[in-house]
Amino acid sequence: MTVRIVTDSACDLSNDEVSSLGIDVVPLSIRFGEQQFLDRDELSVEDFYSRMAASDDLPQTAAPAPGAFEAVFRRRLDEGADSIVCINLSAGLSATLQSAETGARDLNADIRLIDSRSITGGLGTMVLAAARAANTGASADEIVALVEDLSARTRVYGAIDTLENLKKGGRIGNAQALLGSVLSIKPLIDISTGVVEEAGRQRTRRKSLGWLRDKVAEHGSALSNLSVMHAQADDINVLLEMLAPLVDPAGTRVGVIGPVVASHGGPGVIGMCFTLES
Repeated sequence: MTVRIVTDSACDLSNDEVSSLGIDVVPLSIRFGEQQFLDRDELSVEDFYSRMAASDDLPQTAAPAPGAFEAVFRRRLDEGADSIVCINLSAGLSATLQSAETGARDLNADIRLIDSRSITGGLGTMVLAAARAANTGASADEIVALVEDLSARTRVYGAIDTLENLKKGGRIGNAQALLGSVLSIKPLIDISTGVVEEAGRQRTRRKSLGWLRDKVAEHGSALSNLSVMHAQADDINVLLEMLAPLVDPAGTRVGVIGPVVASHGGPGVIGMCFTLES
């Protein structure tokens, strides 16, 4: 049995990770004013951050068209895939999963659709695990069970500099109370349930990074798959130095947050994702 893995561009996996494991990534769209681009295909991460810094308009995102998913599904089926497992960013944050469902509707094939209830490094960890399992011969049932188990144990936290992007993008979720914070407060958010919730407030950026470190310390050896993702944060090394006494730096995945998540999290956001041991 051949199982293929499909995801969307909110996974923030590198091109090397995607190509080495045969993962298909369906891009969301990023819009600056009247200009719209396909994430990764027409807009690189570097170009996105340059445009965001130079633009008066906050970037906006849109889910892929159902046809984009259908095209990928059809191609993989034509190539001989017996099953497809499609793992998408949280349905509580995007219509992407709904688009994938529509794209699969008319295909008479074994296509499994999973709401990761996660984003960026959390979603990426699940997709990597699924692809590795598929490449070693796991069945679609086994891969779905693996991803659903990981989803239930994945935690995602973020330290952000500004709520402007989340507010204007309509993704503030249950963290509405943070909008009343004075400007000097550095908000912390929890996206572990698939929606944005308030996790805390700190008075300085360094204290907010310390809060993230303390989350790792709180769980100690009971966590794995640690990812530290950032939106070109100039203080990312400060957090990595804080984490170094707690975890093996060689085992920490460090990456840049792509346009989908950074459009809403804003510049400088740092996300930390990990899996709790069962």
